[in-house]
Amino acid sequence: MSEFEHVRLRTENRVGWLEYDRPPINAFNWRMVDEVHRGVQQYLADAGIRVIVLASALQRFFSAGAEIAEFEDIGEAGMRDWTEMVHGLARTLRHSDKPLLAAINGTAVGGGLEMTLHCDLRFAATDARLGQPEININFIPPIGATQALARLIGRPQAIRLLYDGGLITAEDAYELGLVDSLVTPDELRAEVQAYGESLAAKPREALAAIRQSITLGGGMNFDDGLALEAEHVVRLAGTDDFREGVRAFLEKRAPKWQD
Repeated sequence: MSEFEHVRLRTENRVGWLEYDRPPINAFNWRMVDEVHRGVQQYLADAGIRVIVLASALQRFFSAGAEIAEFEDIGEAGMRDWTEMVHGLARTLRHSDKPLLAAINGTAVGGGLEMTLHCDLRFAATDARLGQPEININFIPPIGATQALARLIGRPQAIRLLYDGGLITAEDAYELGLVDSLVTPDELRAEVQAYGESLAAKPREALAAIRQSITLGGGMNFDDGLALEAEHVVRLAGTDDFREGVRAFLEKRAPKWQD
């Protein structure tokens, strides 16, 4: 049996794509969540991968959320296990030292969409539809969406989105700040790949410092966030790439970053 049954991993020019691949609608079961987590960890451990993209291998569905049949008799103890598993994935995504992008197509709801909230930027096809419908089964999004959404689009908009529990268009999601770029469906993958390659060409330590200072520092009080920033500033000053960047600037040439 393949190590991954429900996700597809592919790499192009130092950009690692992790594609949800559980036909017909990418409904997440226990194994699929675990595979996404292991796939992300595999990319994080691979020095040759500089940028990670969450995407779908299916044309019409990014994600239909959880496989609801998994919850029919789950009970509180089982749900605690599920929550610990998906929160572990959320923490891995938020603590990533590599840029995370999302390429969102088709119908994108529930857990699969929640994972993208922990990415740095979300690119959406213009015909995508997005939502968090958990309230319709007397539930809430369990992969950190209550925390990530409020930080991403603000408390009133986050509450409204979760209260309503319906689908919104990609254009409405863009207006909310839920997605950052709208791209025609035919150009979505090429656009995300091109942006990923542009990031892969930048110094990796500075990318990591920016990501962690904002993603992790954004959940701290201001003084603690400043302290985290200071740690990265001091650490970067001791790196070869910082010295190269300064020399290249003074010599008016393009810098040559370490791989």
